[in-house]
Amino acid sequence: MTTCEHVGELPRPEPEPMTPQGCQECLAEGTRWVHLRLCLSCGHVGCCDSSPRRHASRHFASSGHPVIRSFEPGETWRWCFVDELIV
Repeated sequence: MTTCEHVGELPRPEPEPMTPQGCQECLAEGTRWVHLRLCLSCGHVGCCDSSPRRHASRHFASSGHPVIRSFEPGETWRWCFVDELIV
């Protein structure tokens, strides 16, 4: 995997998920998601771009927090929105 400067700026340890039971906005709206993503800057849990509401991408657009990781069991990949890289 490639790294980017944003990975080095992430808090250690990783933030706790704000809503470990699912996408924060979908839970509030009563909508569904496909897969979940965890913001590695603040712990926001949002739904993926395959989900109807795309809350993880919306969170990046509003917060500028660059790196997410999969919040799916058994997956450990991370994505940098700024560099458009798996990191």
